[in-house]
Amino acid sequence: MATQIFVNLPVKNLDRSVAFFTRLGYKFNPQFTDENATCMIVSDDIYVMLLVESYFKTFTPKPIADATKTTEVLLCLSCESRAQVDEMVAKALAAGGTTPNKPQDHGFMYQHGYQDLDGHMWELVHMSAMPPQS
Repeated sequence: MATQIFVNLPVKNLDRSVAFFTRLGYKFNPQFTDENATCMIVSDDIYVMLLVESYFKTFTPKPIADATKTTEVLLCLSCESRAQVDEMVAKALAAGGTTPNKPQDHGFMYQHGYQDLDGHMWELVHMSAMPPQS
């Protein structure tokens, strides 16, 4: 069995976050969804648990970072093409997200990203080749 990853992210408004990510094409597992949380399906082995902040606090004694002011983590997902990177960023912008950086073309890798409604940063990359050897 492949290792699965469950990324847990605090959100201010679960319904608003679900609407945002639905517009980007993500689906949610209803078995792990209630008024406190939902399980966003990224792939067969990658899931993002969107947790209402008050519920998220029950998992940690540390304060929750305000992702609109500090960087807590950069979430990076691979895409099948440059066009898919650009399409996902466009969907995020149309759904109310922002782009903190311009697209970057490194020759072997193209990247761009967005911030979701809670300020979490999502990087999207398409690698067309292996990076150059040093």
